[in-house]
Amino acid sequence: MSLIAATRCCATVASILVALSTSALAEPKPTDTQRQAATEVAESLRYGHYADITLNDEWSEQAFTQFLDVLDSQHVYLLQRDIDAFGDLRTTLDDALSEGELERVYEFYEQYQTRLETRLEWLIEKIDAGLDFDYSSNERLIIERGDAPWEKSQKALDSLWLKRLKNAALSLSLSDQDPQEIQKTLRERYSGQLSRLRQTNAEDVFGLFMAAATSTADPHTEYLSPRQGESFDIQMKLSLEGIGALLQSEGEYVKVSSLVAGGPADKSGVLQPADRIVGVGQGETGETTNVVGMRLDEVVDLIRGPKGSTVRLDVIPAKAVDVTRSRIVKIVRDTVKLEDQAAHSEVITLEREGKEHRIGIINIPTFYVDFDAWQAGEKDYRSTTRDVTKEIEKLKAQNIEGIVLDLRNDGGGALQEANSLIGLFIDRGPTVQVQDAQGRISLYGDTDSGSAYEGPLAVLANRLSASASEIVAGAIQDYGRGLVLGNRTFGKGTVQTLSDLNHGQIKLTRAKFYRISGESTQHRGVYPDLEFPNLVDPELIGESALDNALPWDTVRPVQYRQYGKPDQYLSLLKQKHEQRTNNDANFTYLARQAKLTKQLREQQTTISLNKEQRQREMKAQESEQLALENQRRRALGLETLDTWADDVSEEPLGSEKEKDEPIDRAQIVEAGQILLDYAQLTQNNE
Repeated sequence: MSLIAATRCCATVASILVALSTSALAEPKPTDTQRQAATEVAESLRYGHYADITLNDEWSEQAFTQFLDVLDSQHVYLLQRDIDAFGDLRTTLDDALSEGELERVYEFYEQYQTRLETRLEWLIEKIDAGLDFDYSSNERLIIERGDAPWEKSQKALDSLWLKRLKNAALSLSLSDQDPQEIQKTLRERYSGQLSRLRQTNAEDVFGLFMAAATSTADPHTEYLSPRQGESFDIQMKLSLEGIGALLQSEGEYVKVSSLVAGGPADKSGVLQPADRIVGVGQGETGETTNVVGMRLDEVVDLIRGPKGSTVRLDVIPAKAVDVTRSRIVKIVRDTVKLEDQAAHSEVITLEREGKEHRIGIINIPTFYVDFDAWQAGEKDYRSTTRDVTKEIEKLKAQNIEGIVLDLRNDGGGALQEANSLIGLFIDRGPTVQVQDAQGRISLYGDTDSGSAYEGPLAVLANRLSASASEIVAGAIQDYGRGLVLGNRTFGKGTVQTLSDLNHGQIKLTRAKFYRISGESTQHRGVYPDLEFPNLVDPELIGESALDNALPWDTVRPVQYRQYGKPDQYLSLLKQKHEQRTNNDANFTYLARQAKLTKQLREQQTTISLNKEQRQREMKAQESEQLALENQRRRALGLETLDTWADDVSEEPLGSEKEKDEPIDRAQIVEAGQILLDYAQLTQNNE
């Protein structure tokens, strides 16, 4: 299973919430086909899911909470009395799903839509009356309201929304929009939302309830409407004929969830996970359309286009301190080819005591196989294992002293390829266990005698290494075949299947992966032997950050041989690693930047609605970031920046203009250094 599949649930829930049909119905009512589909979903959850799911009052409470989160996650539309009026759903949603009795669910949605429609009309009236805000007060706005109590009065919500509107206007003002532009931008934003809301139909409401019901099981179990099934590429990958990025909605913003390996966005380096897209423009000079508050599928339509054409994205970088700091990036649309995702290698040369040492690096962007060629019986079909085998032979011919498998950002792919890839580094043996809902365990393994490479080995992984990547990293670690370096992996250790319903489909978690040691890769992921600084916060990205993720657990280990004992060298390897990286500008930067990013995020729970105070806070935060970045640049002999905005608006670190020492490269080089240490230590002890 892939990382795209791992994050697809979040994108689907968000897109359901905004993906409205073109036929307007004042009061959507459940159809007979939807009732039947609901009962089939109930049966699937009861009898098909990996976990033991019982649809009862306890489940109903959980489903009701999920439904509220799908509809109004920030508690800004519904009142406490609305929740109380439909409190019966806390104990009856199991019956609604099992028996297809959906009327009460639809009535609750109707109340929510009434609140939302009234609020949007209220906002438009305020804008039309003129936005004459005083930005000199000491007011502050809470950023995250997911845990806030439901307001008890409309007056309280009005007060909250006045602050939200003021913040929206202030943000645009800080982006150098004049009052007329601000009024126009905000009116278009809320009018567009209102227009789309009024097009809601029964299928939209059903999808929202199904999203809540299925997400109680785990983050990867979900209902797919007929329309969603037909829009598979858009939902999952923004189409391989676009820019090659998975998008999801986050509040009013569209956020980059992950990049398709080898896709235009990935190759350009200008877009990163967690970046927010606030505008889309066509060609080199076309007008930029503001997409804040726009529904996901409409943003997708704007970004997609003919192969070879250019799309401009107005992006708030994930590292930006304030949402007023955006930059324009250009991406040429293209089709992702198998060659772009293929494994490839290089040799890095490390110098020690006047002697050169060669370490091979094999980058594996994804686990792939050319199924069409394979099924057609072609002998030379492409696959990860076949391509890596060729790269190993190339590296061996260059007398390398070790190989680093770079699995960073590899979201997974074909399980069979993970299994066979491990076989290149062991002489037959088990690779992974798969347990189904009945507790039956299937054991996968390498049955071919011999191995392609027996020398020193390391796996470099990060938080975006998922599923098949985790199976490989876990097996190499369990066998003692090599070191695992980098960061804790994603933690996607479940298997899903897609089944047809009378109306739509259901993607259901049916099994879990377990390492040969008996430990699951689910939730925890694989922990590295030596950890590198990480700018990806595991509390925000990864399986453990998802609601209702299945827990980590263990099964009985299988018998397997030990190829080595890296553990006995870890203390010395860590000591040598720290001695090097303490004086390495890029590693020092990564460690300090990770600490600073977390600190700033924890501090910024509210934002000031005082313009001068907001600017002071932004300047203080940016000064910290700028000082840190310039410290790195001076150490590398690079030109320093005058402002932090210069860095935000330029290409990311590691781009063509900084080929001499990009940060990603520093991780590769250090992984090579650690592997060389390991090779020399094991050689001395032989």
